[in-house]
Formats: sequence, structure tokens, C-alpha cells
Amino acid sequence: MRTDAFDYHLPRELIAQHPLPRRDASRLLVLHRATGAVEHRRFPDIVDYLEPGDLLVLNDTRVLPARLVGRRATGGRVELLLVAPAAEPPPRGSLWRAMVKCRGRLRPGETVALEGGALPCVYRGRTDKGQALVAFDRQAASLLDTLEAIGRAPLPPYIKRPPDQDPDRGADLERYQTVYARQPGAIAAPTAGLHFTPELLDRLHAGGVGRTTVTLHVGLGTFKPVTAEQVEDHAMHAEWFELSREAAEAVTAARAAGRRVVPVGTTATRVLETAARAPQWGAQAGWTELFITPGFEFRLADALVTNFHLPRSTLLMLVAAFAGLERVLAAYDEATRLGYRFYSYGDAMLLL
Repeated sequence: MRTDAFDYHLPRELIAQHPLPRRDASRLLVLHRATGAVEHRRFPDIVDYLEPGDLLVLNDTRVLPARLVGRRATGGRVELLLVAPAAEPPPRGSLWRAMVKCRGRLRPGETVALEGGALPCVYRGRTDKGQALVAFDRQAASLLDTLEAIGRAPLPPYIKRPPDQDPDRGADLERYQTVYARQPGAIAAPTAGLHFTPELLDRLHAGGVGRTTVTLHVGLGTFKPVTAEQVEDHAMHAEWFELSREAAEAVTAARAAGRRVVPVGTTATRVLETAARAPQWGAQAGWTELFITPGFEFRLADALVTNFHLPRSTLLMLVAAFAGLERVLAAYDEATRLGYRFYSYGDAMLLL
């Protein structure tokens, strides 16, 4: 398929710049795949569409405060986005791959003094893929503690924040994180889960809806733009995932009972569909490069909770594979006309 088939027009003012005062105050567009019918609800109304025995599958990755600001010895400003440890699964290791923004080029061996003065890092050079290598004088546990103290939420570039003193830093660290985040390692949030509150999860549990968690540390693979003219020519970056024994058993039980498996987000979907293609179903962990596009055969996902995604993105392609490109773009057009909020801090969809 041509990548431009996944284009759509979005007025800039519909790109949400801040979260709503309440997580569950977002709107919910319900798309029925069989008919193309669309309903417009509020997110807490998801309880009306999930039935006793359905299984929600949540991605419990925790977003690292991976955006760091510092200064060179010359006083020049440096911005780092930590991507992943250079040699180990997230979040372990003191040598990290990073994206760097600064005026001029850093020199190998050059030290960058980061905000707060607690964590200098040393630029080591570049990888064969052009990413920077930076080294921290910290063990994994103390490095994570320091990042929590001085780091900023790794917001996507379409969310604008001041380059230096950022009054929204604390709010973003809280809200660009799901309430069930447990496993640190992501550099972007699994945004479909941002709408859930503990109270809403309790309501679903009281209604007999099951819940389990998987882990996919969201990285460049999810958000790398598709620049190839043909979708098939796009290469995904690998991302670390884990399916526990408990999660595998919960999915098996739901399927055996004829109940729906409902991943929350494209990342949870990719964990399930990656694991479903392993030689043997069950607990597993590793790196996934699964790229889901129209024509894909879903083996486990029966419904999907998701957000509204960027044009030409791998996330939109997965949603189009699940519900049909024409119907998804028609739903997006209607959401645009009705003023829905788009992207990470935006509104939600439920695909049935």
C-alpha cells in the first residue's frame, strides 16, 4: 500500500496540548466494525460496552523521565532524549542510546552538566544508526532515582513546552503516565490507557470485566514516522516486551470461555499478536519488530481501545488493519468535524 493512503487533514487547534482536568473526562468515539456505525459517548461509558468475562489487557510499562536538559562547558544548551540502554533491556545499564539537540557538535569525551547538578553525563560518540551514546556514572537503580528527580516527561514534539523553565513539568510527569504503570522503561506513554482512573477500573471489575497486564516498553518503534512511499518498505525499531505466565493464562481462559480479549492500546495489541506467533503460546519475553498493517490476521484481539493517531503513523496503520481503512478515516473525519481532541492527550476510540 502507498503510505499517503493514511493521510488525513487535521486542524492544528485539535491537537491536545494539555490533559483534561480529569483523566476520564475525555470523549469516546465507538466504532462498530461490522457496520461502520459510530456513537459519541464519554469515556466512563466504556462500561456499557464491556461484558462480564471480557478481558482487558493493559500495558503496564512506566514512562521514564527521559528528556534531560543540560549545558556544555561553553554554556551552550543541550537537550537529550534517552532512547534505550545500549546493551541491555530497559531500564538497565549506564550506557544509553540517545537523541541529542544542541548547537554545534558534541565531541567524544565531552561532559554535559544536567539540570540540578546531580548527574553529569559523558558523550561517547555515535552508534552505527546515527544515535548518540551517552554514559552515566550511576547504577541502574540510582540512575532511575536521579531521572525521577531531574528529568522531564518525554512528550512528543507536537506537544509544545517552554525550553527552559517549564511550569507544566510536574503535571506532565503525573499525567503522561497510566495509573497502573509499574515497569520502568518506556520513552513514550501507551496513551490509550491514560483515560482510566482507579475508580473506573474498580467499576469494570465490579461488573465482571477481567484485567491482566503485559509490558511493552514504548520506544522509537512505535513512534518512528513512516517516510517510505510504500508501507511495506518501512522498518520498525525493536521494542522490548514481556508476557507473563499469569497474563498468558488469563488470555487462554477468556478465549476458552468464548469471551473477548480487549487490548488497551496498540502496544498491548502488538504484545499479544507477537506472542501468538511464537512457536509455543505461553510466557515469553524479548524484542518485537511486529508491524501491523491492513491485511494482517489478528489472532487474539477481539476489540480495541485506542486514541486518535498521527497521519502516516504505524499506530494508524494498526487501527486501519483492525477496523478497515475507509471506516477509520470516515470516523476520523467525523471526529474532526465534532471537535474531538487528537493524539497523546486527546480523546479515545473503542473499536468493536
